[in-house]
Amino acid sequence: MLQHLQRLFKHRWFDESATRRALPPDLLDRLTQRVAASERRHSGEIRLCVEAGLPWSYLRRNAPMPQIVRARAVMMFSKLRVWDTAQNNGVLIYLLLAEHAIELVADRGLNDKVPPAQWQAMVDRMREAFRAGRFEDGLTQALEEVSALLVQHFPLAPGAPDTNELPDAPHVM
Repeated sequence: MLQHLQRLFKHRWFDESATRRALPPDLLDRLTQRVAASERRHSGEIRLCVEAGLPWSYLRRNAPMPQIVRARAVMMFSKLRVWDTAQNNGVLIYLLLAEHAIELVADRGLNDKVPPAQWQAMVDRMREAFRAGRFEDGLTQALEEVSALLVQHFPLAPGAPDTNELPDAPHVM
């Protein structure tokens, strides 16, 4: 019971101000530009989603926190329509500040081509940067690594139009 109350308090404590401290507006602008530049090189779509704390409906679940965080990331993958790309090659980079959690959710077109250990290695590198307080470095490195995978597996064909199927700006909650 005490653990549940502590979890609830932690997620209510983290709010939009915590998100703004971690990702100020100028950083959000730079990340938007980096996503747009990345997407000019491949046919995939990348979304960043940063959430301060989980909604009550997730906090009351009786499951280990990693499962809850993964379920929320998959829900945001769906809600932000990352799954709805023409070539099934969207990727969501999800951060949950209250838990210091990171999830990468890739659509089946890319996920089938990348081994789970490679996704986990990306998450581990992001986690190291975040622990050192280097959010921009961690997110930039993740964007570059995801971009490299998309360029490798879904390069933009010469002369093909660059169709932007999803917004480039990070989704911040």
